Amino acid sequence: MNKEHIFVVEQKSFAALLAAMQPICTKRTTLDATNYLHISVGHRELVVKGTDLEVSLQASYLVKESRVEQLQPFLVSGKRLFDLVRELEGSITCSLEQNQLILRSGSVRLSLHIRDAQDFPPFPERIENLIDLDAEVMLNMLGKVSFLIPQNNTNPALNGLYVEIDAHGMTMTATDGHSLSQVGTTQYSLQETRSWLIPRRAIFEVKKLLENSQDRTLFLGMCGNQLVFSGESFNFFTKLLVDPFPAYKQILEREGFRAATIDRSELIKTLRRSSCLLSGQFIATNFGFADNELNVSMENKEVGALAEKLSVENFNGESVDIRFYAPYLLSGLQVFDEDKVHFSLKNNAKPIIFESNQAEVHVMYLVMPVCPVAQ
Repeated sequence: MNKEHIFVVEQKSFAALLAAMQPICTKRTTLDATNYLHISVGHRELVVKGTDLEVSLQASYLVKESRVEQLQPFLVSGKRLFDLVRELEGSITCSLEQNQLILRSGSVRLSLHIRDAQDFPPFPERIENLIDLDAEVMLNMLGKVSFLIPQNNTNPALNGLYVEIDAHGMTMTATDGHSLSQVGTTQYSLQETRSWLIPRRAIFEVKKLLENSQDRTLFLGMCGNQLVFSGESFNFFTKLLVDPFPAYKQILEREGFRAATIDRSELIKTLRRSSCLLSGQFIATNFGFADNELNVSMENKEVGALAEKLSVENFNGESVDIRFYAPYLLSGLQVFDEDKVHFSLKNNAKPIIFESNQAEVHVMYLVMPVCPVAQ
């Protein structure tokens, strides 16, 4: 055994790092080497890199012990290494011997073939840091808006999260063509206006990194034409969508809208009952807004019908009869925390807009009517 190339890792923490790499190293690409992880072992830490040519992740790991004096880079199958490590326990002694990575734990000895590190595709470098963000705030904001990003919409521009930062603050916007969700804060700003359309997949990978990290700060930067999210021990790189995000600001105009308030939990219960009667069909639910009252009704001739009455605060004047697809309303209301939710409404051809301010974060959710009701 080459004593210069021995290092020790802890199974639990190392398996967690490898787990974060799995969505990247298991994705099929045009290059065989992307199934491998690039690992560089040094005297105190090892650095793991993975890429599928669309997103890339680099993570550092402090080894428990190392006898590696000079940096040793190599490639190893990302999936096979993860599968083996998660079946071991406690400390794992690793060594590099004759083009193999040897894993020893108790009486177990395992080996994996390794490849030359030069076979790995070029990895992003030279990050330009733009802004420092509170990791908890960012995780909260992403959770309020990411649920609406479509996975495979025929319009490629909808399959991402549109992030804008200017001198006034930061906003994140997603739409599926029927609904629009936006979260914003004045807590972060840049003098130079910047905007990015980030793929859905990258957003959910960043969410997982933040959920599993204890980092308090998230750094946002650029590396060439890629956006970079960085913590104390990781750099996550993603290519951006190039299609222009839909012009959405006009639809948010509130001229002529009336503001009111409704009990969120009661409305959610009604929407759930309405959704139960859909039986997989696209059937609109009728919403009749009158003086401090909301009448909800829908009928599925094959299943049954619903008729309910809810109280509304501060809704006065001309009544509005409008139709919505209940699941569209339901999905957005889940991200609000208040017992009572504020909404704005104008007529049966305009959207309903729910919004709230939560700890310096403004949350907005908009749903278009299914179709205008004849008056």
